Amino acid sequence: MKKKGRGLFAAFLTLRNPTFQTKMSEASERYCYNPLLRWNPQVQDYFISAYGSSHFAQISKALTRPSCYSCIRVNTLKSTSDAVIEKLGEIMRKPGSQNDVEDINLKETKASNDIDSDMAEKQSSLQHESISKCQIPGLEYVVFVKGSGPHAIDYGYLPDKPPKEVLVSRKCAEAVLRGAQVYVPGVMACSSRVEEGDLVAVSVAVEQPSPDGGWGLGITRGTVLQGLPTDPFYFERNGLYIGQGTTMLSRAGIFRASQGIAVDMNNRVFKLPSFYDVLEGEIFLQNLPSIVAAHALDPQKGERILDMCAAPGGKTTAIAILMKDEGEVIAADRSHNKVMDIQKLAAELGLTCITTYKLDALKAVRKTDGSSDMTTLCCNKDNNDVVIQRSDSKPLGNGVPSTTIVGSNADTTCKENVSNEKANERIYASKADIRKTMRRMRNGPGRNQSLGGRVENSKGFLPNSFDRVLLDAPCSALGLRPRLFAGEETIETLRKHAKYQRRMFDQAVQLVRPGGVLVYSTCTINPGENEALVRYALDTYKFLSLAQQHPRIGGAGLVGSCEFPDGYVEEWLRPGEEELVQRFDPSSPLDTIGFFIAKFAVGSKDDL
Repeated sequence: MKKKGRGLFAAFLTLRNPTFQTKMSEASERYCYNPLLRWNPQVQDYFISAYGSSHFAQISKALTRPSCYSCIRVNTLKSTSDAVIEKLGEIMRKPGSQNDVEDINLKETKASNDIDSDMAEKQSSLQHESISKCQIPGLEYVVFVKGSGPHAIDYGYLPDKPPKEVLVSRKCAEAVLRGAQVYVPGVMACSSRVEEGDLVAVSVAVEQPSPDGGWGLGITRGTVLQGLPTDPFYFERNGLYIGQGTTMLSRAGIFRASQGIAVDMNNRVFKLPSFYDVLEGEIFLQNLPSIVAAHALDPQKGERILDMCAAPGGKTTAIAILMKDEGEVIAADRSHNKVMDIQKLAAELGLTCITTYKLDALKAVRKTDGSSDMTTLCCNKDNNDVVIQRSDSKPLGNGVPSTTIVGSNADTTCKENVSNEKANERIYASKADIRKTMRRMRNGPGRNQSLGGRVENSKGFLPNSFDRVLLDAPCSALGLRPRLFAGEETIETLRKHAKYQRRMFDQAVQLVRPGGVLVYSTCTINPGENEALVRYALDTYKFLSLAQQHPRIGGAGLVGSCEFPDGYVEEWLRPGEEELVQRFDPSSPLDTIGFFIAKFAVGSKDDL
């Protein structure tokens, strides 16, 4: 009733006072969501040369918004799409459910890289129901749940009386746009006199150019917002309001607490259903292109498959389910904690064919130096366990099993281990290093270290020892959305990403047997990490050839090359190759993240 009365009052003043009308018009432009994605100027020029100015503008705009639907992969070993749709429908129909979804149509954004009309027709089922089964052949176990947005929100602005406001960091805002709440660590500034239970507008502080030529916020956490032009980031916040919520703490409480929810977001610009703790073990929330990447690998029952950079485990578990949990899926990652996450996800989904290892992808090929018969005693610095690696222990696959020593002799053992390990690396082991490791052995890993638990270490795998390999390479991630800032990437950093990926690809290609399959994927729109990698692969390894992918729902790759101001020429695909890769465009009707998939058939290596 208050809102209605305020609206009638505002309408009356508008007719009688032109100044009021001007201020309200300015407010409507300010209190909205209309971000402009900022890029490094050289990177922007590079992408414009690749996509064209108009198309790149569409991509940039799409990246600032989340997909307007959630994509759910059903665990077909435990359930079916129809059963999941029925259960989700029941959950969303419950009174007071936080998963209410409006029955809206997916926005069909015009893009220069449109999918074909047949695929657009297959996707048309998304326009009729809030929860629907994917109609693409082979992906019937995928379920779509619609969201909605962007919504216009009345923040309660009146001239000379701005709404109470909470300013959050860019990363916090990106999470909120995906459906998260505002947590305490993400709050940067707040209006004065904010109490628990107040209704507040939530805005975003995005990095700005700094005097040193970089980017930064330049704002002290805890700053008081007055809603006036003298506020920090006042003008920069125009068009960067992501919703409205109720404070769970007072202003003082927000900046005193170290954790917890600061603002309960109950009126969002984009409304996406939350699936936290929903049908655990039966469903997994995953981007559509990531599901397609696992399909492109075409895993078969009984095969031995490697996921080289497996965390957080979405593609690993998708592969295992496609194999009906029959065979061997090796999941490797360089992070102890991430390997633990993969193990947890596999257990949650009830998968038994997955074996996890801690392994750097750059060292994925085992070096045979004749020392494998010796028992090596070492101290694992990442998981802080003392580990004995024995050749007489039965390894899982080609990995090296580990056994943890627990007892009063740990200090002496660890001291010896650190020295031996450092000697092997030809690096001096200081007494400080030894004392630090001994303290960790006595006191535990600490809150910022390992999560604990058992992780097997691997010395790598033998060449030609896998039927199929998936290399979902670490990348610049410039296809992930929503994204409110992209200025941190430069031409130099993009080239470094590409060099790193080539080194990982050099390892991956050695591990696939002749007649096998290698799939390479990234979540970036950067051609240097996508088409240029394919060009490198085909020119370097003559036994590789691009293979057809099924299903094929992404667009064609980029053909041609790009010459940089320094004279460097980046070669992309050649005519005829573009239809053998899949490029997912964020601005296309599929409304996915930016993604790239290339599938290679491995021929005979006898001529090497």
